[in-house]
Amino acid sequence: MINRISLTTTLIVLLCSAAFGQEGTTIDSPLTFKEAVKLALENNISLKQQQNQLSSASMSKTSNLLQMGPSLSITGNTGRNDGNSFNQQEGRVVNGLLDFTNATFRASMPLFQGFNQLNSYKASKYRFEAQIETVERTKEDIIQLVTTRYLQCLLDTELVKIAERNMETQQTQLQQINLHVEAGSRAAVDATNQEYQLKNAELNLLRAKNALRNDKAQLAQTLQLDPLINFNIEEPAWNVNEVNANVSSDELYAIAVENRSDLAGAKHNESSMEFNYRAMKGNYYPSISAFFNYGSAYNYIHGGTNRNFEQQFLEDNVQKTYGISFTIPIFNGLLTRSNVVQSKVTYENAALDVENLELQVKSQVLLAYQNLQDAVTTYQVAQTQLEAAELSFELGRERYELGISNLVEYTQANQDLVQAQTDFARAKYTLMFQELLLDYSTGTLSFEDLK
Repeated sequence: MINRISLTTTLIVLLCSAAFGQEGTTIDSPLTFKEAVKLALENNISLKQQQNQLSSASMSKTSNLLQMGPSLSITGNTGRNDGNSFNQQEGRVVNGLLDFTNATFRASMPLFQGFNQLNSYKASKYRFEAQIETVERTKEDIIQLVTTRYLQCLLDTELVKIAERNMETQQTQLQQINLHVEAGSRAAVDATNQEYQLKNAELNLLRAKNALRNDKAQLAQTLQLDPLINFNIEEPAWNVNEVNANVSSDELYAIAVENRSDLAGAKHNESSMEFNYRAMKGNYYPSISAFFNYGSAYNYIHGGTNRNFEQQFLEDNVQKTYGISFTIPIFNGLLTRSNVVQSKVTYENAALDVENLELQVKSQVLLAYQNLQDAVTTYQVAQTQLEAAELSFELGRERYELGISNLVEYTQANQDLVQAQTDFARAKYTLMFQELLLDYSTGTLSFEDLK
């Protein structure tokens, strides 16, 4: 049975070794955490899209502001009429070829539109401010994502080192057992069992390397790097013992309410929907505008007597029109009412989104706070557990070498040590990055504050 397991393990090792035989471009200098975050912020597609949306919202805001002012335009046409046409200079209908040129300058100024345009401008203003907050939260999302994946790669790197040390320990132990078997002080089955433990350690090492490679590929994707590029990461020079856990959840929630960009953006969006709703209601009211038109024309009758261009265009055919226009809505198939109802529903849903997000923020802050406290406790326990496991392993090895205990007990002590090392590494890196995740939940995470 053991030989069959050993053969299976060997095949898996060979397959994994072939997979690791592929090579790609290697970056010599290690990638620090802050450099990784900088790359992600520079290359992230979602952030670029949100920044494009911000430019669009800015233009929409400017456009809605200027629409409250006058609108100006110049229209004109030129052509030829072959047949009957009215000659403005002679005041009669003539038959023949007539060349004409007309131009009109038009100006209009809205005087009253049920505050439609004013509310539309305010709605676009709050949309712009909401988009600013969306861009900021997107940056925080990117930093949080890089933090999570960089942390996983750090942990994977440490797990590879643990697996390598374990394999070296198993190799050394196998050599010692073989010497004992040759001397006749140990049974041959101990060597067979230890060979299995060595193969199992090799398999665990390859699995750890495979996990590191996969997680590096995910980190590279987050940074928009070619996944075939090989790079190493660098452990931040942070002291886990300096992590500040002496904060209250109420204080953290107060900070989050003040700083969370997504919450501020939701409130701005609610205000935008409110003013959009008011703008739609403005369509119930009459609209009044002032207008002024200044136009002129030039006509040339072939075969007739014509005044020159300056005389016609600047004197004879000048026409000025000005006054007040108004529109009173009476019935349009309930289109206005339908738009008002839809905008009201959108506004009410936006208000519900704010309420829901406030609860989410509180839950996220509480969860991050609890995770920080748990991370501190877990780190302390894991540290104590590792010290005990190291002592137990040393005692177990001495007992086995003296012949007091058997290989099963020694193997169990070694497995306990490996598990304790793994738990300690996981607790260490979790605590190391837990403050950043807490800052993310409170909305105070920024690239400038990263060490």
